[in-house]
Parts: sequence; C-alpha cells; structure tokens
Amino acid sequence: QMQLVESGGGLVQAGDSLRLSCAASGRTFSGYAMAWFRQTPGKERDFVAGISWGGASTYYSDSVKGRFTISRDNAKNTVYLQMNSLKAEDTAVYYCATKYGVYYIDARRYDYWGQGTQVTVSS
Repeated sequence: QMQLVESGGGLVQAGDSLRLSCAASGRTFSGYAMAWFRQTPGKERDFVAGISWGGASTYYSDSVKGRFTISRDNAKNTVYLQMNSLKAEDTAVYYCATKYGVYYIDARRYDYWGQGTQVTVSS
C-alpha cells in the first residue's frame, strides 16, 4: 500500500500562485509515475499533469500548459504542482495519484490516491 497526502491548497485571487505538495509513504517510491487531477462538483476527475519516475518526462492538459509545472523530489518521496497565473476556472479539489510505470491521463489507471486539497480562485 502507498499513502498520499496533499497539502498547499487554499483561497487565492486570480493571477496569484500556489504550490501543491503530495507526500508519499508506505512503500518504495521507485518506479512510480505521479499525476495531478482535479475535480469540481458533479464532474469527472480531470487530468492536470503527469511526471515520470525520473522526472524527465512531463505532460500537461491544454488548460494548464504554460501556467502549471509538475516536479518531484524522489529523495523526499514528494511531488509538487506549481500553479501560476491562477484563474477562477482552476477552482477545484486537486488530487495526486500514482501508479507503477508510465503515467496516463485516464484516472482509472491509477492505483493510489490522496484525499485531495481544495483550491479556490476568486475573480
């Protein structure tokens, strides 16, 4: 089993920045791709960004490309999501997720999930 705990969410104004963190524990982090998803009430969980185990490969949804950056520190078993130029439409609960091997944009591919952290952007 692997446990994921997100932190860093909050209430900000449009144009501000936030950095989310996701700390993993419970088993080895080695070989696991990580991803961030977000969800608003009544909607499906949408892919935001993914990163390979070594960090060399990243992928972003079109809606956040150029504004968000995913990174990871394997020594700390932690993945980050730096969010800049936030917009009201970025308001959602943000979840980190992990799976062994490569990342996918399909949430059903992931084995472990955090509890989520709320990000609210006021316009």
